[in-house]
Amino acid sequence: MIEQLKTSANNSLALEVIDGFTENDEKLFQKLFDEKIKRGYDHVNVLVKLDEFKIGHSSVKAFMEDGIWTLRNFKKLGHFAIVAHSKILKALIPIDNLFFERAREGRYERYFDVSQMDEAMKFVNMHE
Repeated sequence: MIEQLKTSANNSLALEVIDGFTENDEKLFQKLFDEKIKRGYDHVNVLVKLDEFKIGHSSVKAFMEDGIWTLRNFKKLGHFAIVAHSKILKALIPIDNLFFERAREGRYERYFDVSQMDEAMKFVNMHE
């Protein structure tokens, strides 16, 4: 299940994945993202909090759809913040930045520990 952590009038989304990630969650994320694009933003900054996420409660189909959607909409993604307690994710984020060369476009993906939530919100411009 996903919940919107904070609403924002700017080009940022802040979501939390609680328990599992389903096809309905993927559709909701796409809807929220598309609403930002329809407001005229060329890219959307995204924060995803994963500290309560349980991969075993998630849908493989939802992950596949999310991956395909992400590749199709890659140019519309701005800064991307992952907030969690995971050494694996922390190690993978720099590799992801290199692989997709996001830094060339001035857009970064960063890992934040849950204790750094305020910093993560600032990173994706959720302060108002």
